[in-house]
Amino acid sequence: MSELGEIIAERRIAVTGRAGDTSEVIVRFGKPHPDPLSTNGDWCCPFQIHGLGDDSVEQAFGVDSLQALLLAVWSVRLQLADRAEQNAVRLDWLEQTELGLHVVPDVVRLPPAPAGQRQEKEAGPG
Repeated sequence: MSELGEIIAERRIAVTGRAGDTSEVIVRFGKPHPDPLSTNGDWCCPFQIHGLGDDSVEQAFGVDSLQALLLAVWSVRLQLADRAEQNAVRLDWLEQTELGLHVVPDVVRLPPAPAGQRQEKEAGPG
């Protein structure tokens, strides 16, 4: 299991259930650091979503600290959307549809894939 380490950013997001009950999700980002398992100098950025399902610490990886951080933010946004749908709740942060976590990774658009399969892949170098 990964550790969050030094927290560099946190966001509190309001959760509203179907019956109008409210709670809060806390998203935390740890300080990016070199990936100890990488032989290429890659970085990782730990993150945690607390209060809406699995609270374990996860990591996003990138070729440098900034890419690792941006991919962590992107992963959190995607996971929050999935978890909100699974739990039939509405998430709100300052009435922003993407909870202020909008990051557009460098992707290559592919032809439509069969239902349930990813339609994007990360772009390679060059």
